[in-house]
Amino acid sequence: MNDFILHATYRTAWSAAQKSGTYAADSLAGQGFIHCSKPSQILRVANLFYAGQHGLVLLVIDPARLAHELRWEPGADQPTDLFPHIYGPINLDAVVSILDFEPDADGKFHLPDGLSTKR
Repeated sequence: MNDFILHATYRTAWSAAQKSGTYAADSLAGQGFIHCSKPSQILRVANLFYAGQHGLVLLVIDPARLAHELRWEPGADQPTDLFPHIYGPINLDAVVSILDFEPDADGKFHLPDGLSTKR
């Protein structure tokens, strides 16, 4: 898992995607793309938007397998930090791993074993 991007979602949304054949976050309809993160960005995103929420998973995505365009664009709060955005639903074969992503007792997230923030 050297060259990958991450997307945090609810386990129920991932289950629904497996039934439908593709994954589409709410942001795809509202903003035109699916928000993703590099490993070095995911904790900041998760702790900001999902603090204390349970039932999450991390989709580990191979960008080379995506059927739709991937763009690296500035984040709203940090314009010099580029985030990966997918302009279309995520095809399931681009998801190479699904990792449980639960907060600790204080509601904070930590990287699951095996993920590195070096990218």
